[in-house]
Parts: sequence; C-alpha cells; structure tokens
Amino acid sequence: MSVATSMTGLRLALLGLLLMAMPPAWGQSVGTPPVVRAHGSAHAVKAPANGIATSPALALPLPLPPPPAPPPPPLRAAAAKPEPATPAKPAPPPQDPNKGSNSGFPIPRFVSLRAAQVNLRAGPGERYQIEWVYQRRDLPVEIEREFDIWRLIRDADGVRGWVQEVMVMGRRMFEVTGVDRTLRHDPDDKSTAVATLKVGVIGRIRSCAAKADWCQVQVDDYRGWLRREEFWGTLPDEAVGN
Repeated sequence: MSVATSMTGLRLALLGLLLMAMPPAWGQSVGTPPVVRAHGSAHAVKAPANGIATSPALALPLPLPPPPAPPPPPLRAAAAKPEPATPAKPAPPPQDPNKGSNSGFPIPRFVSLRAAQVNLRAGPGERYQIEWVYQRRDLPVEIEREFDIWRLIRDADGVRGWVQEVMVMGRRMFEVTGVDRTLRHDPDDKSTAVATLKVGVIGRIRSCAAKADWCQVQVDDYRGWLRREEFWGTLPDEAVGN
C-alpha cells in the first residue's frame, strides 16, 4: 500500500470523527426541544386619557326623550256596540341565562379576537369610554354577556369590557399562562417533549374531550398535548371539537 493511500484513509477517518463530535445545531445540545416565544403582547394596553378615550360625560347613558303630549278628548258620538274583548297574548318565555340574549349561543363561551387592534369600552356602545386596547390578533377571551351587537368579554388577566361582535370570532385559541410549559408528543407527563412554550404564547386548540385533563393543540408547525390547567381558553370539562 502506498504512502498516499494511507494518508488519504487517515484523513477520512479523522474527518468522520470530527463530524460525529459536532453538536446537531449551534447553541443546542442533543435532545433539547425547541423554544417557542410569544410573537406579541397578550395583555391589554390602558387607553390614554386623551386622543382615543372619549369624554367622561359621554360615558353616561343618553337621556330619554320627553313623553308625548296627551291626545285631545274625543268628540261625542252615537253609542256604538261594544266590541268583543280579544284574548290577551301569552307572556314570552323567560330568557335562558345560559344563552346569549342576541345570538342564542351558550354563555359563557370562549372566542378569539379577530383584529390586531381591538378597543375595549366601559359599556355597550360607542358613547362609552375606551378603557383598554388589545394589540394581539387571535387572543382568546371569554364572553360573559350580550347586549344587541355588543359582547362583554374577559381576558386571562381578568380585564373586562365591551367589544362589538364583529371584533370576535369562533376560532378556538389558547394562551400559555403561569410559567413556561412543555408541549408533549402524547398526553402523558413522561412523553417526549415537542417544544417549550413560553408564557404568552398563543396557539390553536385542535381538540379537547369532555372532562379530559389533556388537550391537543398546535403552535406554528408544532403539534402536541398540553394539560388543560396549563393554558387559558377552555371552560372546565368543556369539549372542543376539531
């Protein structure tokens, strides 16, 4: 065997050892799951006292119009035969407190914000002051009441206010709360970690069985399972379809 052939074999062996010793990615050790961070703030921003917010006087209900003047007394006429009394209409059934007065959908229920900027008002109308501004599309919120085209919502921080119905949609989303959470490959605490989700990360709920502890979710291209208690976006024991 020539010297050149021996040197070539030695170089290839050394190159193979170097490739095996290199880590799979810069700054990432073997077996470390990727980290997913929030793309924006999930908290409402307090509206300034000038500019966006309306005058405090406009936050009060508008006065009712004065009652109409009484009609003039009728002219005397020949006595007419009395008309038969019409039966009284039955009273409408009472409103179901578990359904929206306008939509008929369940109350409470979860929805998500449709736009990247949503104004949260002190009351159900544009005459009410803007108290908070959301700057995060797809943020999950809970509808607590309905009034005409307005919805009283609550976010994960407990902030409440009124938004127009067109500013929310039925897409089921979730928000990671408390501390950073581990997205698992299977609904088991010992299952392989798919990714680490930072607090404030928002994703889609794919499915939750009724009374199940685990829900299948998706964040960007990562799919996996989270415990229901690890995020905001579902009612206790609620079933969420695909």
